[in-house]
Amino acid sequence: MQTQYFCDLRQGTLSIRRLQGFALQHYITNLALNKGFALCMVKYAHDADLYNHFAHQYNEEQYHPDLVKKFGLALGLTEEDFHNTTFIFECLSHTGAALRGMLAGSPAENRTWALVNESMVVPLFEEFATTSLKLRPAEDAREFFKVHWIAIRDHTQRAVNVIRNFAHSAQEQKRVREIANHAVRFKVAKFDGIYRSMLSSSRMPTATITLV
Repeated sequence: MQTQYFCDLRQGTLSIRRLQGFALQHYITNLALNKGFALCMVKYAHDADLYNHFAHQYNEEQYHPDLVKKFGLALGLTEEDFHNTTFIFECLSHTGAALRGMLAGSPAENRTWALVNESMVVPLFEEFATTSLKLRPAEDAREFFKVHWIAIRDHTQRAVNVIRNFAHSAQEQKRVREIANHAVRFKVAKFDGIYRSMLSSSRMPTATITLV
């Protein structure tokens, strides 16, 4: 991930307002994805394996909005900020594509999106899970990243299993490759969008946060 967001993160120069931007956008994304998991449980109610897969995903993910909110509150955001936040264009596009895969895509397409997205954010979660933030309370603020960093390993393996079970035909395998390429572009655009959108935000503080 050689985007400016991740380069600044690794160098310890990512501004607080950009971290706040991640917290706000990821919060509303997680809320939307949880609704998508719930709808997938209904969509695949006839298939015990897929129903159980999405039930597991929902049970794992249902707490993530509150955890990322906790991170944002520790950075100086308020409950009102989370209540009033709306999608920036890039995050709306990213989340909309994810929900399209859940509702209209095949199981292999759906889980390819999950596999790529989970795999791409490993560096972000590793950075926060294994370093100490000069932030009070640091451990509390990083709980989201620690929980997700551990969960990613399980989530990606489960996604691989679904893809392996459903992507048999040449056509389905072509779809999987195309979705993977799209997912990378959407994910990079999401973080680029957060990085750029925070340049014009005067409401959020501009101090930097250091990773030590």
